[in-house]
Amino acid sequence: MRVIVLSRPLAGLAMIGTALGTVVLIAQVPQMPRAPRTLRSSIEVTAVTVTVRDADGRLVPDLSSDAFTIFEDGNPQAITQFTHDRVPVGLGLLLDVSDSMFGQRIRDARAAVERFLLELLTQEDALFVMTFNHQPHVLTPWTTPAEAATIRSALDTVRPSGATAIYDTVLAALPLIERRPRDRAALVVISDGEDTASDAALRDVRAALLRTDAFIYAVAIDSPSRQTINARVNAEALSEITNQTGGRTEIVRDTTDLAAATARIAEELNTQYVLGYSSPHPGDGKYHSIRVRVNREGYKVRSRNGYVAVPVRK
Repeated sequence: MRVIVLSRPLAGLAMIGTALGTVVLIAQVPQMPRAPRTLRSSIEVTAVTVTVRDADGRLVPDLSSDAFTIFEDGNPQAITQFTHDRVPVGLGLLLDVSDSMFGQRIRDARAAVERFLLELLTQEDALFVMTFNHQPHVLTPWTTPAEAATIRSALDTVRPSGATAIYDTVLAALPLIERRPRDRAALVVISDGEDTASDAALRDVRAALLRTDAFIYAVAIDSPSRQTINARVNAEALSEITNQTGGRTEIVRDTTDLAAATARIAEELNTQYVLGYSSPHPGDGKYHSIRVRVNREGYKVRSRNGYVAVPVRK
């Protein structure tokens, strides 16, 4: 959970617990200019990113702060900060490059990833790319869509091989997300196989996610014609991860559908609200539930469903 403190609003202050017996690969993170601050406060403020859709599933971009009510541990909280302007995002793209992604699959995936990162994000955003098979690998550290040639060259080097370690890869990405150069955070996982190689378990990932404010999305390629190399993708496990954070899992039947799926995720990232409130339990080290409600008929809200109030580092 992100906390705004005095002169460091929306600074990366979450402590990520990764002592789970997992080898974590961390890239050198270059110093990047930070985007202009959107939420400011002279007291500690908990910031929550929110997605709103109407009864027909369309994104709702133009609500005012009085349309929202936010609850912590079931108790309503006063909304002290609010914006529906687009806040620049620090995004990590986690791409499955295991054996089952060989041939046309990896070509389709590369094309979809390039379009997503280079055309659907804005120039104010920051991104990194991590590939994974039986272990994660940082393909490009934090950069911007302006570095298109670098990103394309890195993606061109990808050659599928090995098994699938989704859980280890999500854990490996969290320290990079903690040090992101932008205020909002998101991870997008693209995979066509079940986790067959992680040292970490699903419960380890869910526990670690309580200490980050990143939205997590997944695109599960669930082809009806399975390769014999990997087990069929476990969309239910991915949904457990994504739904906890306020993200979601898209299920596609073929890699040719990846471009449309990632475009829908980009549209959502471009149409979110950020709400801030002063928690009555700042830094107490305990779990606290969060619920956001829109005071309008038929609207559906997604946000993270809780967090551990990690003590703020001075």
